[in-house]
Amino acid sequence: MVGMSDISGLAQSLQTSIDAAMKRVQEQAKQATDAKPSGEVQEYEQTVRKSALNAAPFATNVGTLVKDTSRLNVLSTLAANDPADFYKFNLATPGEVALGRVGDTGVRVQLMDKQGKIVADSNSEAGATYDAYKKFEAGTLSLDRGDYTLRVSRDKGVAAKEEKNYGLQLRMGDYSKDYDTIAKQPVKGDNPLQQTPQLQRLTSLLTGGTTTSSGALGILTGGSGGYSGRGSLLNGLF
Repeated sequence: MVGMSDISGLAQSLQTSIDAAMKRVQEQAKQATDAKPSGEVQEYEQTVRKSALNAAPFATNVGTLVKDTSRLNVLSTLAANDPADFYKFNLATPGEVALGRVGDTGVRVQLMDKQGKIVADSNSEAGATYDAYKKFEAGTLSLDRGDYTLRVSRDKGVAAKEEKNYGLQLRMGDYSKDYDTIAKQPVKGDNPLQQTPQLQRLTSLLTGGTTTSSGALGILTGGSGGYSGRGSLLNGLF
Protein backbone atom coordinates (compact mmCIF):
# COMPACT_ATOMS: atom_id res chain seq x y z
CA MET A 1 0.00 0.00 0.00
CA VAL A 2 1.32 3.43 -0.93
CA GLY A 3 1.64 5.77 2.04
CA MET A 4 1.37 9.56 2.17
CA SER A 5 5.14 9.89 2.49
CA ASP A 6 5.58 7.92 -0.75
CA ILE A 7 3.12 10.18 -2.57
CA SER A 8 4.82 13.29 -1.20
CA GLY A 9 8.20 11.99 -2.31
CA LEU A 10 6.90 11.22 -5.79
CA ALA A 11 5.41 14.71 -6.13
CA GLN A 12 8.66 16.30 -4.99
CA SER A 13 10.64 14.22 -7.48
CA LEU A 14 8.31 15.24 -10.30
CA GLN A 15 8.58 18.92 -9.39
CA THR A 16 12.38 18.66 -9.31
CA SER A 17 12.35 17.19 -12.82
CA ILE A 18 10.08 19.96 -14.09
CA ASP A 19 12.24 22.66 -12.51
CA ALA A 20 15.36 21.19 -14.09
CA ALA A 21 13.73 21.08 -17.51
CA MET A 22 12.54 24.67 -17.28
CA LYS A 23 16.00 25.82 -16.17
CA ARG A 24 17.47 24.13 -19.23
CA VAL A 25 14.97 25.90 -21.48
CA GLN A 26 15.79 29.25 -19.88
CA GLU A 27 19.53 28.76 -20.31
CA GLN A 28 19.05 27.95 -24.00
CA ALA A 29 16.85 31.00 -24.47
CA LYS A 30 19.46 33.60 -23.55
CA GLN A 31 20.75 33.90 -27.13
CA ALA A 32 17.59 33.06 -29.02
CA THR A 33 16.76 36.36 -30.72
CA ASP A 34 18.04 39.64 -32.13
CA ALA A 35 14.75 41.46 -31.56
CA LYS A 36 15.01 44.59 -29.43
CA PRO A 37 12.40 46.21 -27.20
CA SER A 38 10.98 49.50 -28.37
CA GLY A 39 11.11 51.71 -25.28
CA GLU A 40 9.60 50.43 -22.04
CA VAL A 41 8.08 46.98 -22.46
CA GLN A 42 4.64 46.13 -21.12
CA GLU A 43 4.61 42.54 -19.94
CA TYR A 44 1.63 40.20 -19.68
CA GLU A 45 1.20 36.55 -18.76
CA GLN A 46 -1.61 34.04 -19.04
CA THR A 47 -1.78 30.48 -17.76
CA VAL A 48 -4.17 28.23 -19.67
CA ARG A 49 -4.95 24.55 -20.09
CA LYS A 50 -4.62 22.92 -23.48
CA SER A 51 -7.57 21.12 -25.01
CA ALA A 52 -7.79 17.36 -24.56
CA LEU A 53 -8.61 17.12 -28.28
CA ASN A 54 -5.55 17.03 -30.55
CA ALA A 55 -6.77 19.01 -33.55
CA ALA A 56 -6.24 22.48 -34.98
CA PRO A 57 -9.83 23.70 -34.28
CA PHE A 58 -9.11 23.24 -30.57
CA ALA A 59 -5.81 25.14 -30.62
CA THR A 60 -4.74 27.31 -27.67
CA ASN A 61 -5.00 31.01 -28.54
CA VAL A 62 -1.73 32.88 -27.87
CA GLY A 63 -2.79 36.30 -29.18
CA THR A 64 -2.37 38.75 -32.05
CA LEU A 65 0.99 39.54 -33.61
CA VAL A 66 1.35 43.22 -34.49
CA LYS A 67 4.42 44.53 -36.29
CA ASP A 68 6.83 46.45 -34.03
CA THR A 69 4.33 46.14 -31.18
CA SER A 70 3.65 42.67 -29.80
CA ARG A 71 5.77 39.59 -29.19
CA LEU A 72 4.13 36.24 -28.41
CA ASN A 73 5.78 33.56 -26.25
CA VAL A 74 4.51 30.11 -25.30
CA LEU A 75 6.07 27.65 -22.87
CA SER A 76 4.78 24.11 -22.47
CA THR A 77 5.45 20.37 -22.46
CA LEU A 78 4.40 17.78 -25.00
CA ALA A 79 3.22 15.13 -22.56
CA ALA A 80 3.97 11.43 -22.85
CA ASN A 81 1.74 9.77 -25.48
CA ASP A 82 0.32 13.16 -26.48
CA PRO A 83 0.68 13.29 -30.30
CA ALA A 84 0.67 17.08 -30.75
CA ASP A 85 0.00 20.52 -29.29
CA PHE A 86 -1.70 23.29 -31.29
CA TYR A 87 -1.43 27.08 -30.88
CA LYS A 88 -3.29 29.67 -32.91
CA PHE A 89 -2.42 33.31 -33.49
CA ASN A 90 -3.58 36.15 -35.67
CA LEU A 91 -1.29 38.20 -37.87
CA ALA A 92 -2.61 41.77 -37.96
CA THR A 93 -0.72 42.89 -41.07
CA PRO A 94 1.27 41.15 -43.82
CA GLY A 95 5.03 41.02 -43.42
CA GLU A 96 8.05 39.00 -42.40
CA VAL A 97 7.59 36.89 -39.27
CA ALA A 98 10.24 35.20 -37.13
CA LEU A 99 10.08 32.09 -34.98
CA GLY A 100 12.37 31.56 -32.00
CA ARG A 101 12.45 28.19 -30.28
CA VAL A 102 14.25 26.54 -27.37
CA GLY A 103 13.90 23.35 -25.40
CA ASP A 104 14.48 19.65 -25.88
CA THR A 105 15.70 18.07 -29.10
CA GLY A 106 13.38 15.88 -31.15
CA VAL A 107 10.58 18.46 -31.39
CA ARG A 108 8.92 19.17 -34.74
CA VAL A 109 7.23 22.52 -35.44
CA GLN A 110 4.84 23.14 -38.33
CA LEU A 111 3.11 26.35 -39.35
CA MET A 112 -0.33 26.02 -40.94
CA ASP A 113 -2.58 28.60 -42.55
CA LYS A 114 -6.29 29.04 -41.93
CA GLN A 115 -7.17 26.25 -44.37
CA GLY A 116 -4.82 23.83 -42.62
CA LYS A 117 -2.18 23.90 -45.37
CA ILE A 118 1.37 23.44 -44.04
CA VAL A 119 3.34 26.60 -44.78
CA ALA A 120 6.58 25.74 -42.94
CA ASP A 121 7.93 22.50 -41.47
CA SER A 122 11.04 21.90 -39.34
CA ASN A 123 11.41 18.38 -40.77
CA SER A 124 14.51 18.49 -42.99
CA GLU A 125 12.84 16.06 -45.42
CA ALA A 126 9.84 18.33 -45.99
CA GLY A 127 11.21 19.96 -49.14
CA ALA A 128 9.87 23.44 -49.91
CA THR A 129 8.14 23.77 -46.55
CA TYR A 130 11.47 23.05 -44.82
CA ASP A 131 13.05 25.86 -46.86
CA ALA A 132 10.21 28.08 -45.67
CA TYR A 133 10.88 27.00 -42.10
CA LYS A 134 14.51 28.10 -42.34
CA LYS A 135 13.24 31.51 -43.45
CA PHE A 136 10.81 31.42 -40.51
CA GLU A 137 13.69 30.95 -38.08
CA ALA A 138 15.71 33.66 -39.84
CA GLY A 139 12.82 36.13 -39.67
CA THR A 140 12.43 36.40 -43.45
CA LEU A 141 9.26 34.35 -44.00
CA SER A 142 6.62 36.58 -45.60
CA LEU A 143 3.06 35.87 -44.50
CA ASP A 144 -0.30 37.42 -45.35
CA ARG A 145 -2.47 38.82 -42.59
CA GLY A 146 -4.91 36.37 -41.05
CA ASP A 147 -5.10 33.34 -38.77
CA TYR A 148 -2.35 30.75 -38.39
CA THR A 149 -1.72 27.64 -36.29
CA LEU A 150 1.48 26.16 -34.91
CA ARG A 151 1.58 22.38 -34.55
CA VAL A 152 4.15 20.98 -32.11
CA SER A 153 4.89 17.25 -32.27
CA ARG A 154 7.79 14.81 -32.09
CA ASP A 155 10.34 14.23 -34.82
CA LYS A 156 10.08 10.94 -36.68
CA GLY A 157 11.61 8.13 -34.67
CA VAL A 158 11.11 9.79 -31.27
CA ALA A 159 9.24 7.53 -28.86
CA ALA A 160 5.73 8.70 -27.98
CA LYS A 161 6.43 8.13 -24.29
CA GLU A 162 9.14 10.81 -24.22
CA GLU A 163 8.02 14.15 -22.74
CA LYS A 164 9.33 17.19 -24.59
CA ASN A 165 9.74 20.64 -23.03
CA TYR A 166 9.73 23.57 -25.44
CA GLY A 167 9.46 27.33 -25.71
CA LEU A 168 8.28 29.14 -28.86
CA GLN A 169 8.31 32.82 -29.72
CA LEU A 170 6.69 34.78 -32.55
CA ARG A 171 7.91 38.25 -33.42
CA MET A 172 7.65 40.79 -36.20
CA GLY A 173 10.32 43.44 -35.87
CA ASP A 174 10.73 45.27 -32.57
CA TYR A 175 8.21 45.09 -29.74
CA SER A 176 6.77 47.09 -26.85
CA LYS A 177 4.32 44.50 -25.53
CA ASP A 178 5.38 41.02 -24.44
CA TYR A 179 2.76 38.27 -24.06
CA ASP A 180 3.61 34.97 -22.34
CA THR A 181 1.35 31.93 -22.50
CA ILE A 182 2.07 29.08 -20.08
CA ALA A 183 0.14 26.14 -21.49
CA LYS A 184 -0.58 23.39 -18.98
CA GLN A 185 -1.88 19.90 -19.62
CA PRO A 186 -5.65 19.31 -19.73
CA VAL A 187 -7.27 18.02 -16.57
CA LYS A 188 -9.27 14.82 -16.56
CA GLY A 189 -12.94 15.71 -16.78
CA ASP A 190 -12.40 18.95 -18.74
CA ASN A 191 -14.95 19.55 -21.49
CA PRO A 192 -12.81 20.47 -24.52
CA LEU A 193 -15.85 21.55 -26.53
CA GLN A 194 -16.30 24.54 -24.26
CA GLN A 195 -12.99 25.96 -25.46
CA THR A 196 -13.91 26.54 -29.11
CA PRO A 197 -14.90 30.10 -30.11
CA GLN A 198 -17.49 28.69 -32.52
CA LEU A 199 -19.35 26.87 -29.75
CA GLN A 200 -18.98 29.82 -27.39
CA ARG A 201 -20.66 32.06 -29.96
CA LEU A 202 -23.37 29.47 -30.56
CA THR A 203 -24.00 29.18 -26.82
CA SER A 204 -24.21 32.96 -26.56
CA LEU A 205 -26.78 33.11 -29.36
CA LEU A 206 -28.85 30.32 -27.85
CA THR A 207 -28.90 32.02 -24.45
CA GLY A 208 -29.64 35.47 -25.80
CA GLY A 209 -26.19 36.85 -25.09
CA THR A 210 -23.92 38.90 -27.31
CA THR A 211 -20.37 38.54 -28.49
CA THR A 212 -17.84 41.31 -29.07
CA SER A 213 -14.21 41.73 -30.00
CA SER A 214 -13.27 42.65 -26.43
CA GLY A 215 -11.46 39.34 -25.95
CA ALA A 216 -9.11 40.01 -28.83
CA LEU A 217 -8.69 43.62 -27.75
CA GLY A 218 -7.88 42.50 -24.22
CA ILE A 219 -5.02 40.37 -25.48
CA LEU A 220 -3.36 43.47 -26.91
CA THR A 221 -4.12 45.68 -23.94
CA GLY A 222 -3.62 43.27 -21.08
CA GLY A 223 -7.30 43.60 -20.25
CA SER A 224 -10.12 41.07 -20.24
CA GLY A 225 -8.58 38.79 -22.84
CA GLY A 226 -7.06 36.52 -20.20
CA TYR A 227 -3.62 38.08 -19.78
CA SER A 228 -2.55 39.67 -16.52
CA GLY A 229 0.30 42.12 -16.06
CA ARG A 230 2.29 39.86 -13.73
CA GLY A 231 5.53 40.19 -15.63
CA SER A 232 7.02 38.32 -18.53
CA LEU A 233 8.22 34.78 -17.96
CA LEU A 234 10.42 34.80 -21.05
CA ASN A 235 11.31 38.49 -21.38
CA GLY A 236 15.05 38.95 -21.16
CA LEU A 237 15.55 35.34 -22.12
CA PHE A 238 14.42 35.49 -25.74
